[in-house]
Order: sequence, then C-alpha cells, then structure tokens
Amino acid sequence: MARPVTLFTGQWADLSLDELAGMAKGFGYDGLELACWGDHFEVDKAVAEDGYCDAKHELLQKHGLQCHAISTHLVGQAVCDNIDSRHQSILPPYVWGDGDPAGVSERAAEDVKNTARMAKKFGVGVVNGFTGSSIWPLLYSFPPVPEEMIDAGFQQFADRWNPILDVFGECGVRFALEVHPTEIAFDLHSAARALEAIGHREEFGFNFDPSHLIWQGVDPVEFIRAFPDRIYHVHIKDAIVTLDGRSGILASHLNFGDARRGWDFRSPGRGGVNFEEIIRALNAINYQGPLSVEWEDIGMDRAHGAAEAAEFVRKLDFAPSNVAFDAAFADD
Repeated sequence: MARPVTLFTGQWADLSLDELAGMAKGFGYDGLELACWGDHFEVDKAVAEDGYCDAKHELLQKHGLQCHAISTHLVGQAVCDNIDSRHQSILPPYVWGDGDPAGVSERAAEDVKNTARMAKKFGVGVVNGFTGSSIWPLLYSFPPVPEEMIDAGFQQFADRWNPILDVFGECGVRFALEVHPTEIAFDLHSAARALEAIGHREEFGFNFDPSHLIWQGVDPVEFIRAFPDRIYHVHIKDAIVTLDGRSGILASHLNFGDARRGWDFRSPGRGGVNFEEIIRALNAINYQGPLSVEWEDIGMDRAHGAAEAAEFVRKLDFAPSNVAFDAAFADD
C-alpha cells in the first residue's frame, strides 16, 4: 500500500494553479490538496459556472495529478470567531461584505455549506478546514473564566456547525477540522469536547497535523490513538521546540522565523516530530488516505523544501505487515 503524497496549496496561493501544478509534479507529488483561495478552488465560481469543476479536473489531469481533498480554512475561521478587522485580510470580499460581524459569520457559514456541495460536484469526499472559536481568547483564565463561558463557546460551535454538517451529510462529504490553536479544538481534550458538543456525528472528524500538537507538549501519536475513527485526512508538517532559557513557549508576540521564539515550523524531517511512529500509528488505524505536505519553513527556500519533503514522505511511508514475523513457528 502506497498512500498518495500530495501538496497542500494554501501556502502557494500567490501562484496560479496551472503554474503550481507543474512545479508540484516536478517536485515528485502525486496530487494537490486544493485550497479554496487564490485561483486554486474558488467556491463562488464553482457554484456559478457549470464547467468550473470539469476545468479544474482537466488542469490536474494535464499535469498528471490527483486531488483527494479541498480546504476551506480561511472562510471556516469566520464561522465561530469573534469577527474583527483582521478577518478582512483572509476572507473573499463576498464573505466579508460590509464587515458587520453577524453578517460575516452568516455568509461564512453559507460558503462552507457551498464548499461541501462543490466538493461533491468535484468528486472529493473530504473538506479540510478551521471552525474558528469564540472562546480561544479565554484560554488563560484571568480574569477568572467561569465554566459557563466555556460551555457557551462549545454550544455556539454546535449551534453554528450542526446546520453546516447537515449539508455535509446530505452531500456525503466529511469535514476534517485541523486541530490548531485558535480553533474550537486545539489539543486532545478540546477535540474530545468538540465531538461531544455535536453528538459525535460522523460528518465531523479531524485533519491530523502533528506540527500543532508537538510544541504544546501533546504527543501526536496519542492523538491518533485517541481518535482512530476520526482521522479523515493527514497533514505532514513539522515543528521544533527551541526553548533556551530565554525564549517562551507562547512565543512572546514574535513572528515565525524570529530566533527568539520558543518554537517554530520546520520542513518535514527537520523538526521534532517522530514521523516513524506516526506512520506506524496510521497503519494501526488503517488510514489509507493521502499524506499531504503542508510546507512551512521560513528559513528554507520553499521550492527546495517542497521537493525534499515529497522525497522524505515517499521514503517514510510503508505498508503494515499482513503476517506476524514469527508466524513460521506456528507450524509444527
């Protein structure tokens, strides 16, 4: 079994899909996980133009590439977030509109529903993305945060996402939340609570990404073991903790790439993630979907890094054994 090795296009949206597809094939990828921004997969055009999805398929086929998932991280973020001026920079104008927070969230929810409909039309069964969170700003409990405020945040998540997930269910498409700081689920325990909030409905699972867990001190393998039936998609992305007695794990309001930070992203295989154990854990749960490289490393040329990452992942992956290594001794 060789799982497809794909490249998430979100960090490459400054390039046209045609240009990026040619590069990705040259890097050694089997396919692309299409971001719903740039010209990679435009939900509004897919809704409005009958031939949009067919044209995307033709473009991918021209380059010999597959697609197993599309991703709506940016718009999904606006569904549950407390909307402010920062969101305008990540949202398409038709979702931002006049910037009124309630209207932005409502339009974002409708766009995520349309993403499910267009995923079905495009022929993919997974939409990756973010949910946003109204309670992420309450992470540090001072002033003291009453438990009722946290309960209300999970209830708001359920109230806003259950109607969206109804559409996913109608379409036969699954939503995979990338467990990530600023989302309703950012670690193992908040992921369990998010599932509980929506009644463990099958339309909702996770886009497993170890890079967002390791710097928090969460073992990514334990996340896979905790949710063996909810790993709907996998990102291959690395990070490294660089605490040196002066840096802090909360990163001191310093941006990525600043050496004073306590952690940062790295090209796959160059950080602290133990991908060997992750592949073994994915084999144990019989995950057969793509291994999708989300490439972020501000200290490395991205073309060099993306090509190196494709080779790294292909060497990393292996099929599980279908026979016990000592089975021969069972024959007397």
